[in-house]
Amino acid sequence: MPVWQHRNGKLDLNNRTAVMGILNITPDSFSDGGRYLDPDRAAARAMELEAEGADILDIGPQSTRPGHIPVSPDEELERLLPVLERLAGRLSIPISVDTYYPQVAQAALERGAAIINDVSGSLENGMPALAARCGAGLVMMHAGGGADDRAEVDAVAVVRRYFQQALEAADRAGLPLSCVCLDPGVGFGKSGGGDLRLAARLTETTAGLPEGAVLVGASRKRAIGACCGNPPPADRLAGTLAFHTAAQLQGARILRVHDVKEAVQAARVTDAILREARQG
Repeated sequence: MPVWQHRNGKLDLNNRTAVMGILNITPDSFSDGGRYLDPDRAAARAMELEAEGADILDIGPQSTRPGHIPVSPDEELERLLPVLERLAGRLSIPISVDTYYPQVAQAALERGAAIINDVSGSLENGMPALAARCGAGLVMMHAGGGADDRAEVDAVAVVRRYFQQALEAADRAGLPLSCVCLDPGVGFGKSGGGDLRLAARLTETTAGLPEGAVLVGASRKRAIGACCGNPPPADRLAGTLAFHTAAQLQGARILRVHDVKEAVQAARVTDAILREARQG
């Protein structure tokens, strides 16, 4: 079972699934945009997420919802740095920064962040080398978006190929594989059916690859809404728990969520069931 190393230590994922709490500091995220733009309010929410049981705090200074308008690195930093300043020395859990800009990641690591969550899907943007230099954890996510991903092809095979390429890119950059976390990218460039297939067959995406951390982040996303009559994103908690439980049973060891307290409870029950299954 994996251990995920990051700049400030490591997460032991043996027998215990980690929960990553989402803190969006954006005006336009799909389910909570605008709620935590104020740095003081954002810092208070970060403390709440830790108190609710989050193992990691993931701060997002830019929306990545479908149709979002990209913002510049400078704008990301304007949103992010005041929050990091307010959190300095106040959290006992590692901070992850959701960015695909190396300069934003560098600034965040210099101010206490321990993990880079890169949702670009790029293998050529320098993030593995940056993580290697700084000793940071790195989430490498399959972003999709090409014809092969949207078409009715085997999403599992597509993601597995990306995972293999991501590990090779990390190795070339000198980043230990124990610092890499792979993410299949639920909701990014895939059909709803593709997202469901990934949850059902997640173990196949890492078959034959070195054992490591796998993250799934389906919280409130479109594939869940499509199964439930398309309720508003904030009303998709039960569907999110079901999706994440299925993924956890298929090998996910980090779950990225909006609703931390409920996710922790579900993850602990699923962990207990998995322990019983292993004991026979």
